[in-house]
Amino acid sequence: MAKVYVKKLSATLMDAITDKDPLVQEQVYSALCVLGESQPEQTLNACQEHLRQHEKLAHPHRTMILKAMEAVVSSHLSRLDQSTAKAVILLASSEMTKVKELVSDWQQAASSVLVAVGRRFINEVMEELLGKFVPGVLPHCIVVQTFASLSVANVFGTVPFLTSILSTMLPMLGLAKNDTLKAVFCCALQRFSESTLEYLANLDQAPDPTVRRDAFSSDIFSAYEVLFTRWLQSREAKLRLAVVQALGPMSHLLPNEKLEEQLPKLIPGILSLYKKHSEAFHVSKSLGQILEASVSVGSRTLEIQLDALLAALHAQICMPVELSSPLVVNNQKEVLRCFTVLACCSPDRLLAFLLPKLDTSHERVRVGTLQVVRHVINSAATQMEAKKPFILSSMRLPLLDTNNKVTWMGQLEPHLICCIACGQDCPARLPALGWEAQVKRAVVQVISAMAHHGYLEQPGGRAMVEYIVQQCALVPELEPEKMGPDSEDPNTDSVRSISVSTLFLISATVDRMDDVLWPYLLEFLTPVQFTQALSPLCRSLVHLALKRQEAGTDAFLIPYDSNVNLPSPYAITTRLLVVSASPYLGDGRGAASLRLLSVLHHDIHPSLGQCWGTAIRLLVEHLDEHTKETLSQKEWEEKLLMFLRDTLAVISDNTWICQLSLEMCKQLPCYNAAPQEKTFLYKCIGSTLGATSSKDVVRKHLQELLETARFQEETEREGLASCFGICAISHLDDTLAQLTDFVKSDTFRKSIGIFSIFKDRNESEVEKVKSALILCYGHVAAQAPRELVLARVESDILRNIFQYFYTKVLGIKVETKDPTLKLCLVQSVCMVSQAVCSSPQASTFHFAQKAELMARMMELIRAEPLDSLRTPLRKKAMAACTYLVSLEPALEEQMRADVVHSCLHSVLALPPEHDGEGSSSQESLHLDTVRSLEDLLTGLLHRNMTPQGLQVMVEHLVPWIKSPRGHERERALGLSASLLHYFLEHLHVSALVPFHNLGLLVGLFSPRCADMWPTTRQEAVGCVHSLLYLQLGYEGFARDYRDDVAERLLTLRDGLAHPDPTILFHTCHSIGQIIGKRLPPDQLIGLLLTLFEGLEDPDKNCSRAAAVMISCLLKERGPLLLEKVPEIMNVLRSKLQEPPEEHVLRTAQHSVYLLASQHCAAVVASLLGSPLPFDSHTCTLWRALAVAPSLTAQVLGLLLEKMGRDIPFKESRPFLLSSTPERVATVLPLAATCALLEVMSAPASGPAVLELYPELFAALLLRIGCSMGIQLPRNLQAKERRGPGSTAPARALEPCSLAVDALQTMLRRAGSEDVVQLMGQEGGWELLRTSEGHEEGVAQLASAMAKHAGPRLPLVMRTLVSTQNNIYEAQRVTSTAFFAELLCSNVVNDLLLLESLLDHLTARQKDTSARVRRLVLRGLANAMAGSPDQVRTHGLRLLTAMLGGLDDTDEPHGLVALEAMEGLARLLALLEPTELHSVLLHVAIRVRPFFDSEKTELRRASFSLFGHLNQACHGNCEDAFLEQTLSGLTPLLLHLQDPQARVVSACRFALCMCGPNLECEELAAAFQKHLQEGRILHVGEFLNAASKCLMHHFPDVLGRLLSTSLFYFKSSWEGVRAAAPMLIGFLVLHAEPEQAPQVDLEQLIAALQLLLKDPAPMVRMRAAETLGRLVKFV
Repeated sequence: MAKVYVKKLSATLMDAITDKDPLVQEQVYSALCVLGESQPEQTLNACQEHLRQHEKLAHPHRTMILKAMEAVVSSHLSRLDQSTAKAVILLASSEMTKVKELVSDWQQAASSVLVAVGRRFINEVMEELLGKFVPGVLPHCIVVQTFASLSVANVFGTVPFLTSILSTMLPMLGLAKNDTLKAVFCCALQRFSESTLEYLANLDQAPDPTVRRDAFSSDIFSAYEVLFTRWLQSREAKLRLAVVQALGPMSHLLPNEKLEEQLPKLIPGILSLYKKHSEAFHVSKSLGQILEASVSVGSRTLEIQLDALLAALHAQICMPVELSSPLVVNNQKEVLRCFTVLACCSPDRLLAFLLPKLDTSHERVRVGTLQVVRHVINSAATQMEAKKPFILSSMRLPLLDTNNKVTWMGQLEPHLICCIACGQDCPARLPALGWEAQVKRAVVQVISAMAHHGYLEQPGGRAMVEYIVQQCALVPELEPEKMGPDSEDPNTDSVRSISVSTLFLISATVDRMDDVLWPYLLEFLTPVQFTQALSPLCRSLVHLALKRQEAGTDAFLIPYDSNVNLPSPYAITTRLLVVSASPYLGDGRGAASLRLLSVLHHDIHPSLGQCWGTAIRLLVEHLDEHTKETLSQKEWEEKLLMFLRDTLAVISDNTWICQLSLEMCKQLPCYNAAPQEKTFLYKCIGSTLGATSSKDVVRKHLQELLETARFQEETEREGLASCFGICAISHLDDTLAQLTDFVKSDTFRKSIGIFSIFKDRNESEVEKVKSALILCYGHVAAQAPRELVLARVESDILRNIFQYFYTKVLGIKVETKDPTLKLCLVQSVCMVSQAVCSSPQASTFHFAQKAELMARMMELIRAEPLDSLRTPLRKKAMAACTYLVSLEPALEEQMRADVVHSCLHSVLALPPEHDGEGSSSQESLHLDTVRSLEDLLTGLLHRNMTPQGLQVMVEHLVPWIKSPRGHERERALGLSASLLHYFLEHLHVSALVPFHNLGLLVGLFSPRCADMWPTTRQEAVGCVHSLLYLQLGYEGFARDYRDDVAERLLTLRDGLAHPDPTILFHTCHSIGQIIGKRLPPDQLIGLLLTLFEGLEDPDKNCSRAAAVMISCLLKERGPLLLEKVPEIMNVLRSKLQEPPEEHVLRTAQHSVYLLASQHCAAVVASLLGSPLPFDSHTCTLWRALAVAPSLTAQVLGLLLEKMGRDIPFKESRPFLLSSTPERVATVLPLAATCALLEVMSAPASGPAVLELYPELFAALLLRIGCSMGIQLPRNLQAKERRGPGSTAPARALEPCSLAVDALQTMLRRAGSEDVVQLMGQEGGWELLRTSEGHEEGVAQLASAMAKHAGPRLPLVMRTLVSTQNNIYEAQRVTSTAFFAELLCSNVVNDLLLLESLLDHLTARQKDTSARVRRLVLRGLANAMAGSPDQVRTHGLRLLTAMLGGLDDTDEPHGLVALEAMEGLARLLALLEPTELHSVLLHVAIRVRPFFDSEKTELRRASFSLFGHLNQACHGNCEDAFLEQTLSGLTPLLLHLQDPQARVVSACRFALCMCGPNLECEELAAAFQKHLQEGRILHVGEFLNAASKCLMHHFPDVLGRLLSTSLFYFKSSWEGVRAAAPMLIGFLVLHAEPEQAPQVDLEQLIAALQLLLKDPAPMVRMRAAETLGRLVKFV
């Protein structure tokens, strides 16, 4: 019987193997394997029988079955008996050769079966295969291929048969005509040879250790002759490759003499294939094997073939390498392996061939040759030991490559040379170097290999080191972005980076290189062309020096006596210190240079050890704490200069210092291309000269600097001047004397040329020289000791400055037009003035030239263009004037006015700054210029600190404050704020005097609080704030006194950054109130007059602000405004139709209020008669009626009466045959709703709304209910379509939205803002507007009311109850939904509303509307949540209602039943067990039909209720109910794959509740583990665990579970259909054999067979999987 079922199962599965879905096929294959795991022999027999019976089965499906057989055989090879093995062998052999054509997948699968069996039954397999391998008859290709595979799979079993196989095969080789068969023979010969070689290599493990190589040699040679002489000449590329792959391993088995004999033909034949095949990997691999075989036999013929071999291999290594192709990469490796073989046998010939190739212009050849040289150096080190000098001498040729940077610098553009010299970023890039870069990389790699093998210690090794350093000096930006096409990895290191790594590697890891590199690397520190290499050089030198120190070398590390080319200590110090000025360039050369200085301190000077140890450590730490972006260049240079000064102080050796200064001057020309470093070097020279005591040296070096300076460059002039300034600190007289002597010398007028010793400077050059000299005087004045400067300012410094500035033409002074000279003059005057001001004697110093200097500065400022700010001339000139103003004598009044006017005009009239290229520097220049102007104005104000002096300064600013251009106003207000702040900070009042012009100033600034520019607004508030405190100061208050009222201005100012217009003018009103409270009475008139003038301000915002402040002041100080209300109202009413100003609109509102106070009904009726929709003016008038609570309540009452008097809509049929009547809103209730909304939108209506809260709430809620879906009257629809006319409507005219908006407004005004917010957060207002979401919206409203407006509910409920018998269903639904949701809240208990609400709802159970009945059940269910303590009192009543709803058949969609199930789920937990006992079983039976309902919510609710039923009877479960629970398990388990997540969640809950009732702790634990909340459910894993527990504890229910699962095979949901067979599979998996009688195997197999035809692939997969498991019951 078992065989029958195994056969049937296997047949069923194999019938399903024809499924079109690959995944299903794979599952069928897996199921067959499962069957084979249990019954391997029967399964194999079934597969054999199936294949034999279905001869026409397509080969892809036969292939799948054969693969399953292979898997079974491979897994259970040891369990197979010989008979089964033979049957399998016969089948596989038959399948393999069934057709003569080659069908690779099918035949390969059959071959794999034979190979799998052959691992144990090799003799039987060989017997079968040899039977198909008949001498003289060409075999099937797959037979030969199977022989080859067997030789690999079972080496020790196959090799003994090879002699027989080869003897049969050899005659066949000549008969083979088909290229495919030939290729298979080649593959077999390759595998046979490889297996034989492996057998011979492991003879100690072989079954027959007597086997020898000679046994195969003659046969292999015979095969070789056919392959080489005939087949290798084939035109078919695949055949040639197969031959080549076979010849490699075959060559090791050829007789030695035959191999020697064949080499002259074999090697050329193999080499010729390189030209025929683009992918040469197999050729190279075979060639390598042949070469190894030749070398192993000591072949002499190889020498003859060497030249051709080397040429061919070299051509291969020079081929481009595609990294994406593994074959190409592997070919390179095989070629290099060939070179290794040749290097070991013929090193001289190899080098003689390779090294001349280095002297070629073809970069690819060079790269390939260098790769081979590197490989040979590493892999054949012993053979290359004696060849080191020869290899080194040959490597000189690549080092002289014309593409090397040192040689091609002359071909670069000058700016690129500069970048290379200084190591800075380059604006341009060289074109990609491609192969040239690859040559350099290859050379570097060769040198690295040489270093590790001792080559660089030989003569000529230093040239290699120099080459590495040259590549380190490459500028990264100039290197190619993309390497050559055969780059080993184009995305890895560049030439420079690999050179840097190599230099450090050989320095740190190759000990034998220490004496080569030290101190030789020091020679590269000072040449400018190696600047970019400084960082790697310093790192390597530091490492080498530390190693020498650790080794106990002499105290002096640098052996100057034996190395004349080494840089001196002065050169090293200067070089490393100067490049440290740009510390982050060149891979962080600053820190590297400083560390090298620290290591070499004893060689620099013996006394520097302790000083430098601490100082350099602090400098390096400072660099580590910063980045290029955060480091302050000025601060860093000052630290370096301080380090230099401290160093010179410690050394205190004048001779050493003079030598250092000499070296610094020598190195100056080296930095012509690095202006920043050169400027710093100038400062270093100045510091060094300042430290020397030799005046002759100082004069000499200063003279040399003046003679050699490049005056045309700005940075050069600045550096030279800095040098003179620093030097003047110690040598003032000598510095001034040298400047004077230079002017008198011929050098001043002549320059040193290249081809002539001297030549006259042109006019432009002279101007630049003068500029530099003027700058020098300025820096001398700024740096020299203050006590010495005053005596020389006018007599020496200024006299010479102006002498150089002016040019005499015919004895007349002519001012220069050179902008550089002007800028230098201003800068120097500024430094001179600052020096004088900072002198201790400045207060007593009479500066005779002050007025002249001021006039000169003003002339320069006026000459500047007003359309742009290009230079800092204005800034520096005003800074100079600022210093001059403070000096004596004081300026005349007219001069002061001219200065202020000229400077204001020069700066404030500039155009605004624009974003764009260079905007950052331009913005910085502009801010600095404005700051200089501010300093000048405050300096002038300081000379006259009186109200009159302040007034004079402000008067200069008035035209700019009222300018129509915003940027001018902004600048003027900023300056005004600074002046007032300065005046306040420096205010000293000796007696109580009036601030007589306070009103005028406040009136000037206060309207600007509403300026269009935010900054201007804030500055204006600041000005008013300062003025109020000035008034307090003049009233006698202390400077630190803080007035609460005035301080409010600062709070208001912060809100003026980006306010909307409403906040802006409210702020202006607040500012007006503050001014009104603090303004003295005598200043009010002046303030008002100024503000009235401000009404004509061109800025409309400022004019409106003036109006606001006038109004505020009049309200605060003039109550007569109320007496003029009628007159103002008449004026504004006439202008209402024009675009009204704010104060006009307010007056109109007040007028309406006065009229309504006398004639409320008439005003309301008149306004209601206004056309709909109300325009904005009408809405404004409605809102005016909410001024007084009594009036508002009267108006609201009238509107409620109007809204309730008429019907809400009329029904009409737009067409005679229309089935649904159309509802059209009536006009009067619609207008009343609009009016209610407008009135209640006024904040002042709050008290009146609160008084009418219940009536308004109920009316508007019901209005919403009956407004859904109604349309506007046609006349209003037409008006809506036409759109707004001249006066736009305030709101869209949509009935329901208007009612919702009115209810929101009513709640806000009544203080129920929390209700509105909660509804808004939950989207309740939007729900109220739609028919679909109306009920939910009403429920959210009721919930919000219960939460935030509970005390209002009794009156609201009473009002709503009175409308329950309304004829309109929509209103009954709305009120019922409201009551139903109220019962959710406990507030109904607190307010004693529960009884009345329950009575009211139960009375509506028989309502004709199903919607109302459903809402009644919802409300009763809500009562369980809101008042659980009262449920038991009304339990029977609630239970009866729910059961009635469960049986409600009038509602076809089941929504009432759904509500009943939801209610029962809540009710069960609250009732006593005795009350539930009689209904549990009834409810469980009643809900079962809903388990498979097509409606998601019904399924979810039924499963959830089923879970609650189980929860309710925990510990007290009757047998009948337990049966229901067990019956429900299958639907619950299967619906875990329900397409709806909510249904799945309900199933999880129900299963967790069922667990305890099943009295199985293991099952309950499994439910809790897998189904807990938040855990991702793995359905297969869970069903497996559940099935295991069920079968262990409930073995008798297997049949019931299986039959229920079979029902779901027809489910409409794919997931459930897939889960049903999966559940069956797991149940079967865990069932015991004793349970077999419960299983109707026939029925199961039949059902699963049908399921295998399901349209869903997943279902078919599960069915196939389950079929495999049914073997358990066989």
